[in-house]
Amino acid sequence: MIFGGHIICESGFVNRSIMKRLLTFAFFIVISFQVSGETHDLLRRNLKNHIQYLSSDALQGRKTGTKGEKMAAEYLYDALEANGVIMLTDRNGQDFTIMSGTDSIHSRNIVGIIEGCDSLLKDEYIVVGAHFDHLGTHTLMVDGNPVTQLFAGADDNASGVAMLIELSRMVSENRFEFPRSIIFVGFGAKEHAMAGSWYFVNRAFQGIGNVKAMVNLDMLGRGNAANPFKLFSQVSMAELNPIKEEASKRPVSISPDVADATITPSDFLPFYEAKIPVFFFTTGKHREYHTIRDTPKLILYNNLVEESIYIFHFLEVMANRDVLFKAFNASFKEPKKPSMSEDGVYSAAECDKRPQFFHSDEKHFLDSWVYKYLKYPKAAISKGIQGVVEVEFIIEKDGSVTNVRVVRGVDDLLDDEAVRVISVSPKWIPGRIGGNKVRTKITLPVLFILRKG
Repeated sequence: MIFGGHIICESGFVNRSIMKRLLTFAFFIVISFQVSGETHDLLRRNLKNHIQYLSSDALQGRKTGTKGEKMAAEYLYDALEANGVIMLTDRNGQDFTIMSGTDSIHSRNIVGIIEGCDSLLKDEYIVVGAHFDHLGTHTLMVDGNPVTQLFAGADDNASGVAMLIELSRMVSENRFEFPRSIIFVGFGAKEHAMAGSWYFVNRAFQGIGNVKAMVNLDMLGRGNAANPFKLFSQVSMAELNPIKEEASKRPVSISPDVADATITPSDFLPFYEAKIPVFFFTTGKHREYHTIRDTPKLILYNNLVEESIYIFHFLEVMANRDVLFKAFNASFKEPKKPSMSEDGVYSAAECDKRPQFFHSDEKHFLDSWVYKYLKYPKAAISKGIQGVVEVEFIIEKDGSVTNVRVVRGVDDLLDDEAVRVISVSPKWIPGRIGGNKVRTKITLPVLFILRKG
């Protein structure tokens, strides 16, 4: 029926083909309004406000298990509810526990749904997710005085959460054009091996078998020529291209480049491992990634607006296709996995019991070993070289550290020092799957930060 100028779907009374014919003209009118200058300005303003709050001093970097992370979750809950999303969790979220050494850390997911308007397709879900946690704070001694550094995480991942909120508003305002249901999820504890998304897929969401696609939003605020707007999917190009092409026909100014399987893992990974089609949108890493310089002033808000509009149309196209990814299983292609031994290597997220460093987690390894014995190269200091070196290594079944390599470097001086320190690590407690010890791959960021004094 039509109410107040909007077409409202009622379950049991909607013939989808008739509805689509009736809505064709109305749809293009709505879309034209949606990308008007006024709406563009509103979207930009909203995105900026979300990012500034999530990155503010009050949230103290949103570290997993802290008051700041909980405040981010509550903010997301309130925003989704205000946008007309039916919330599937209470304001405290979908609670889960992470073991860090002998300590229990509580985190949460925030979940809501905009139900599809087709009586049959509404039971098929498209999940849109973004993580709201970050690194928190870190205290250094400078000239004998403690200096607290705040990792604001404006791009990682306040930008993705801001887009999640605005997409929920746009879908809600145009819900008649979404036959399938859209589930919006804010994931906690991404910085703890994607614990929130793993919990959602493997423990919490009972309708996971009806999830037809997952759209992941992570680090979308810095898109430029050096860091283009990218899309990773394991779906074949034969099925992906028609969706991209149809979305590009809408009133959009950009379209993502298709990235390969080497793209940085994010909360899409548990869905990927569950053989659910994933679509990971990102503008990728940059020099400010996981540093105190990742602040709201560096966000490219006009680009973020255009990316949001494109992803909205991408969702709309998927929600309206009669059949989603029919050939997916036949065309699914696994990315290359490490082939360092006959029995293979597992990610830490796959382990029932993650590897531990002296009965604690990877952060303890960084704090008690890496940063304790790291020597900042004098040549790097004189040249003002700093940044984040990402190092990958294997924890063998006997706990030894092998195959240490840089996966994202800054400069040879810093890269070599990070590899040196990790290579001489004491033995770990190996990871286990089903009670059996397994070889486990770990990737960690090693921070090199210069400060005056």
